[in-house]
Amino acid sequence: MKPPVEISATGKLPALDVSFFSRPTVDVARELLGQILVREGPQGRLAGRIVETEAYTGADDPASHAFHGPTARSRVMFGVAGRAYVYLCYGFHFLLNVVSESEGQPGAVLLRAIEPCLGLETMLTNRNWPGRAGLCDGPGKLTRALEVDLALNGWDMTRPGSLYVSPGGIREGESVLQGPRIGITRGREHPWRFRLIRD
Repeated sequence: MKPPVEISATGKLPALDVSFFSRPTVDVARELLGQILVREGPQGRLAGRIVETEAYTGADDPASHAFHGPTARSRVMFGVAGRAYVYLCYGFHFLLNVVSESEGQPGAVLLRAIEPCLGLETMLTNRNWPGRAGLCDGPGKLTRALEVDLALNGWDMTRPGSLYVSPGGIREGESVLQGPRIGITRGREHPWRFRLIRD
């Protein structure tokens, strides 16, 4: 267990390196919980603890974009670990994933929810939202709050820059709940959704 992470609006923050992401996707999905997603943009630094993820693999996962091999959209999943895989869902929501596994072996972790810890007012404005509750508790909500779009597809998230993951961790009084993924019609038998809950 780790103490609460202090994320300041200024100063350099470390980023998780490529070795963190170059591992089995399900392991990465679980261990991303508690880490800090950081967005550096024109409005300053925004950050939130990752509290919900889902793992998507390759040929063994019919719910994955990589199931039928690389396409123009999914080729990022077959590339270098730690890159952002951003795509447009239903023509409206941008969804943010982080590529995992070794190069050539597809895998990505969907970031489903974050707990804001820096830049709350900016996130509220970006979403035109009244308060913290429900602000970033869905994959399309968090990308809108952080201003993540297709311009960041393929971005290297293993170094400080526009978008990266900084070390955090699970705190005392928190645990991980594992269960089936949601919002899909195939591959629902895989218990590859992870959520950080308070005991």
